[in-house]
Amino acid sequence: MILAGDLRDFFETQGTAYAGQLSRGIEKEALRIAANGKLAKTSHPAALGSALTNPYITTDYAESLLEFITPVENKPEVSLSQLADLHKFAYHNQQDELLWPMSMPCFVGCESDIEIAQYGSSNTGKMKTLYREGLKNRYGSYMQVIAGVHFNFSFPHSFWQRLAKQQNKTLNQDFISDRYLAVLRNVKRHLWLLAYLFGASPALCSSFIEGKQSAYPFEKVGKGSLYLPYATSLRLSDLGYTNKAQSVLSIRYNNLDEYIAGLRQAIKMPSGDFAHIPSGQNGIFNQLNSNVLQIENEYYSPVRPKRVTKSGEKPTDALARDGIQYIELRALDINPFTPVGLDIEQIRFLDVFLTWCAIQASPEIHCNDEFLITANMQQTILYGRKPGVELNNGQQKITLTEWAHSILDDLYQLANYFDGDASSNYRQALDCQMRKIRQPETTPSGRVISRLLSENIDNGELGLQLASQYRSQLMGQDYAMFDAGFLADAAKASREKQVQIEQSQNLPFDVFLNQYFAQ
Repeated sequence: MILAGDLRDFFETQGTAYAGQLSRGIEKEALRIAANGKLAKTSHPAALGSALTNPYITTDYAESLLEFITPVENKPEVSLSQLADLHKFAYHNQQDELLWPMSMPCFVGCESDIEIAQYGSSNTGKMKTLYREGLKNRYGSYMQVIAGVHFNFSFPHSFWQRLAKQQNKTLNQDFISDRYLAVLRNVKRHLWLLAYLFGASPALCSSFIEGKQSAYPFEKVGKGSLYLPYATSLRLSDLGYTNKAQSVLSIRYNNLDEYIAGLRQAIKMPSGDFAHIPSGQNGIFNQLNSNVLQIENEYYSPVRPKRVTKSGEKPTDALARDGIQYIELRALDINPFTPVGLDIEQIRFLDVFLTWCAIQASPEIHCNDEFLITANMQQTILYGRKPGVELNNGQQKITLTEWAHSILDDLYQLANYFDGDASSNYRQALDCQMRKIRQPETTPSGRVISRLLSENIDNGELGLQLASQYRSQLMGQDYAMFDAGFLADAAKASREKQVQIEQSQNLPFDVFLNQYFAQ
């Protein structure tokens, strides 16, 4: 990588300041589990506030699937401390339950054990629950209790100014949206690298696929865990959080108008696969509608363009209104070897990686490119740590190790600018990743397999060990950014807000839905 002209001058003079202006927000999911390692069957703890309105702690698909949300911050240390505080607060208010520290779920006896998240009696709350009912009836509940980390990221305005100048373009929202789409395309091309470095789900509880056919040559460890020796992230495989029914959709990141049109078409396109599920006939609702997507959020993608929505506004309407504001990276497994699911080296790597994606050439992605991207991901997901495994960079076959080395060489140049003379934080973060490339056993997936095989234990036993360790660790440390009073007040305010919403909404539910989809 050769930086030239204004862009080189920008990083040489403002690299450290630039790194300090990057904005990040984290959404981290975690299943509540009983002390025996099984899925908790209790309701969302009332002391954590309303799952509908609490901005810090909510639920995702299931009543037992917590989601911790940090505010937008410029300092990664602050975000991680906030995340730790939220975990600590949850532990204080969920009795003796633990938080499952892995992406693939704990032991789940049957789908009926998974209660869909409840959001109250308002039309908004009913819609959120019904959407999840639709997911269960379309795809089953097991897929919906897989957990992950969503990393929200935006660049500072000064970067867009310098990039526009470098490219002789007018700086406006159209330029920013186009460049964000370029970032997303490059992220997709190199998702295999994130799967290799941060994939942490090479094994799963056999209950997850009980009664299902699988073509994967699983091996067994412990009493009943299944694993693939060189796998990195089964969560990202077709066993995980994917949707084959959406493979027919042609939704790409080449043009914002086309992206918006593609999503809008999908939420209006009737689906023969889902037509048999009641969606209001005779007053029976088992899904929101019978279209390919019930709502836009049902589109499963490892990366998304985003803008903060107004109350009642659809995501595509927000994008059409004011363009792309930030990106959401959804392809990150929970790191089971840290109490909050990710660490500061990972965040700093993503800072550099996403910046690199912004300044690299980013041609449009078409059908043949999608095939190549999928093939590289599949190879990495299943065989990423296998010595000599090869990918295709569009020009030739190349070993994963060789390609990863070449990318890291580029990233080190940016890390030098980010660190300046005052620190070596970013270089050290890249050193951590380079070690994983040279020593596959040091990747999170490699460490999981090593623990399972060396101790001959189940995935569940390892998860329970780590969960107990992290509960003691987090309960024993002080709050750093929030405190118990602040989070308790936020929980109380969220409950009061839910009551206000419930008292103010008086439309019949079917009328409410019709009005929502007619907008």
